[in-house]
Amino acid sequence: MMVNDALLKQYAAKCVTADEAVACVKSGDWIEFGFFANLPLTLDVALAKRMTSLKAIKLRGGVLMQMLKTLESEAATWYSYHFGGLERMLAKEGKAYHIPIKYSEVPVYLRENLTTDVVMVQATPMDENGYFNFGVTFSHFKAAIEKAKTVIIEVNSNLPRVYGGYDHAVHIDDVHYIVEGENNAIFELPSAVPSETDLKIASYVMPEIEDGACLQLGIGGLPNALGKLIAKSDLKDLSVHSEMLADAFVDLAEAGKITGKYKELDNGKIVFTFAAGSQKLYAFMHDNPMLAAYPVDYVNNVLVTSKIKHFISINGALEIDLTGQVCSESMGYKQFTGAGGQLDFVEGAYLSEGGKTFICLPATFKDKTGTLHSRINPVLTSGAVVTTPRNAVQYVVTEYGCVNLKGLSTKERAEKIINIAHPDFRDSLKKAAGKMGL
Repeated sequence: MMVNDALLKQYAAKCVTADEAVACVKSGDWIEFGFFANLPLTLDVALAKRMTSLKAIKLRGGVLMQMLKTLESEAATWYSYHFGGLERMLAKEGKAYHIPIKYSEVPVYLRENLTTDVVMVQATPMDENGYFNFGVTFSHFKAAIEKAKTVIIEVNSNLPRVYGGYDHAVHIDDVHYIVEGENNAIFELPSAVPSETDLKIASYVMPEIEDGACLQLGIGGLPNALGKLIAKSDLKDLSVHSEMLADAFVDLAEAGKITGKYKELDNGKIVFTFAAGSQKLYAFMHDNPMLAAYPVDYVNNVLVTSKIKHFISINGALEIDLTGQVCSESMGYKQFTGAGGQLDFVEGAYLSEGGKTFICLPATFKDKTGTLHSRINPVLTSGAVVTTPRNAVQYVVTEYGCVNLKGLSTKERAEKIINIAHPDFRDSLKKAAGKMGL
């Protein structure tokens, strides 16, 4: 890679230590601070050292995969687009708050509704044209950079360089400070091992997938279960347009199942907006012309996905009621995760010619005492958030079957949903449905 002298001089002028870069932070600042697998940890250490002289620092991001040093200070709070385990813990201490989102709209929030004083994100080393590639998370970073007063790039030489659609990189002209990172590992997200329940649910979805279909998969054991079944199947010429890129897609590509040859948009390309997985995934991503990274307002946009024929959307849920309302983000009033792109993909897949959308969940769960509870309930738990409204839901799948709710009356919906509940809860659900007039 040959970089011209003008760019090298510009790089040298903007390259500073982490301590020098974070000197720009002022009390009360809103800092866009990474997302999922690419937290700027060198900048975090430097910012933490400054916290004794700062007040009301607000870090904004999503899915913390490591506790931040800065958050050890009482002066810093985390505002999250999407909760993970660490966010749930911090929320109990009043150190983290959820930002309810429609994920496809986050770039618009940043451009039109939110204040961003400083952006701190990781990126690859600068290329010969002066661009820093965002590596594993593209999502909303370019929108944040456009509106921020100060932009700090933490260079991580281990990040994969990914081909883009657009908004997948930032030019040095738009960067104020460059910090060469010292904590350069990429966070790995171990692949969830599919359970017997996952495999059973996946077996109900498999017959609904046709050759040439375009896949969108959520996170967890079910996508891995489905990936295993597809890899062993006779399906061929599949394509991918998915919010998250995970190990399951690598397995499918290596099995020769993904060609994208019949995809109407981004023909032949695996389209995504962020990635999290193993080193195998990150190696697959690097300089791979099969990939196309886009911002989330393209990837999750209903007007985009609805134009892709045979679009198959598969997402999980925490709870569903007898009318078909889906909660995928809270356990009662306690925020558990986030809405993500579920509603966008549910609507886009249904509008797609030949498309289908699936909400998948185990019929039951056990609490800490080992007591079995149904995830299918007469009404949602008090305080539960409706992630996908009942009128948008198409297929609902548990380990006991798959039902299509589109166009059904409330009576018919209740009957079908009860039929895929755990047998131990069906009688009580029928009684409840009767009392509710269903």
